[in-house]
Amino acid sequence: MTAASNDHTQSLQQRVARAMVAKIPLLITGGGSKAFYGREASGEPLGMNGHRGIVNYHPSELVVTARAGTPLSELEQTLAEHGQMLAFEPPHFGASATLGGTIACGFSGPRRPFAGSARDCVLGCKIINGRAEVLAFGGEVIKNVAGFDVSRLMVGALGTLGVLLEISLKVLPLPETELTCAFELTVAEALVKMTALASGPLPVSGLSYDGRLLYVRLSGAERAVKTAAARIGGAAATADSAYWRDLNEHRLDFFATELNIWRLSVPPAAEPLALAGDWIYDWGGGLRWLKTAEPAEAVFAAAEQARGHALLFKGKERGSEVFQPLTGKLRQLNQRGKQAFDPYGLFNPHRMYQDW
Repeated sequence: MTAASNDHTQSLQQRVARAMVAKIPLLITGGGSKAFYGREASGEPLGMNGHRGIVNYHPSELVVTARAGTPLSELEQTLAEHGQMLAFEPPHFGASATLGGTIACGFSGPRRPFAGSARDCVLGCKIINGRAEVLAFGGEVIKNVAGFDVSRLMVGALGTLGVLLEISLKVLPLPETELTCAFELTVAEALVKMTALASGPLPVSGLSYDGRLLYVRLSGAERAVKTAAARIGGAAATADSAYWRDLNEHRLDFFATELNIWRLSVPPAAEPLALAGDWIYDWGGGLRWLKTAEPAEAVFAAAEQARGHALLFKGKERGSEVFQPLTGKLRQLNQRGKQAFDPYGLFNPHRMYQDW
């Protein structure tokens, strides 16, 4: 760690220490590209943009460690120069996206079912907890298992457990080639075909259905991809990756709406849910985007009935329940985790749930 980065860590640590003494909540901020996500939070801004840069990168070991304020585009460019990528294909939602915000939100793109989620890719992290202590978990070795669960708790926690300082991630080689095949199908036909393709010996890296077309992305060695494409057929085949970029960044026409957009995670083969609205299926059916005017209670209930969960991804009701309500032991476990890492409730209060 350079002297400048060490000074910045100390500055952040001092800010947290002062907030702890004064009981002043802190609103952790980065590039702001994902500020729409979660409940409305308040507090004294704690900016992370200055805490940036790649700390360690070992291309031969498929591992990179970078500070939380590092621009996501900068990190991905460095990896691409060495023929590598972030396996979980994170969306940016804006040019200002940072690594810390990406991990705090826990977003993963279309490649997630086939290459792993953001949580799967985290090897370790360094944080400042609610007692103003700098703590390190995990490491930079893929086989290292110490601290994995603690590191991965930070993924998707929206900064409510601590201030992310550094994150270590495993990376993957860029595929030699990619090809997308398309099939015009009903939703029932698409679900059956996605299940079959996901379980078969094919180099599939994306399965998405937009209500009319099923898109199948194949990635890998050129010969294997071409052989797979010929085997599965399809009404169209193209090397154009625009669909996957637009889906991942929510640039499709589907997402241009004043209606609420819900993100539902359910078993991939689950039947279509009885909710009014328009749908896009991703992750082979495991992730479903719903554009609807249905009330939150109806969406939460339908997701629970399908053995999944829902969250309001974008909408005008951020002051109410945004995430699937926690109950029973799961709620107790989450509250204990919050108490252990942030006992004074300093970080991003109410960002996830109203009571913490």
